[in-house]
Amino acid sequence: MAKFKTLLLGSAVGVVILALLVHWIGRDTLSTYRADLLFYLQAHLYLVAVSMVLALLVGIPAGVLLSRPRFARSAERFMQVFNIGNTVPPLAVLAIALGVVGIGDGPAILALFLASLLPIVRNTYEGLKNVPGSLKEAATGIGMTPTQVLTKVELPNAVPIIVGGVRVALAINVGTTPLVFLIGANSLGSLIFPAIALENQSQLLLGAAATALLALLLDGLVLLASRLWLERGLAR
Repeated sequence: MAKFKTLLLGSAVGVVILALLVHWIGRDTLSTYRADLLFYLQAHLYLVAVSMVLALLVGIPAGVLLSRPRFARSAERFMQVFNIGNTVPPLAVLAIALGVVGIGDGPAILALFLASLLPIVRNTYEGLKNVPGSLKEAATGIGMTPTQVLTKVELPNAVPIIVGGVRVALAINVGTTPLVFLIGANSLGSLIFPAIALENQSQLLLGAAATALLALLLDGLVLLASRLWLERGLAR
């Protein structure tokens, strides 16, 4: 019942916010830029999806590797390698990627990948390190191999912390993606930056609101998927 009330309240708040945004942006602006909005939203999602998949494919295995006992002393030093995308300002990362890869989606994906990497690696590492030693010892005691201990004990217990890192990375990714307009890639920034130059407040609000709503929607989907996965695992 409590979950239903929370969901109902959240839905009501969402409807109110959407209604206010439509009012502030204006129906004429929405009608004028509808096709552009859909096109740039699709391009934005493509860049986010590709860069996040790459960050997950690299970040989670890297976090697992650094959490192993043989890397106990050097893990923090290696972690700084993955901090490149967060230490260097996003515009500088985009400029470097532009010089290495060229103009378009390639440098955009590279820069977004680097920006998303650290939270995933860090949270995977911390999640695995925080698994109680008693659980790992018990699993070893019943005859599990190190690989089985990792896949059946450590990773399932670390999921909430890993998901937290994925959510942070996703928020950084979605919020940084508009900047790729500056290096010739399409995204919702293709609505935002021309609107700034033209002092078109309605178009600027449309691009910014779409970016914010997309970040909230994707974060909610990741959170929902993780909860369903955890509940399904507990049910077993």
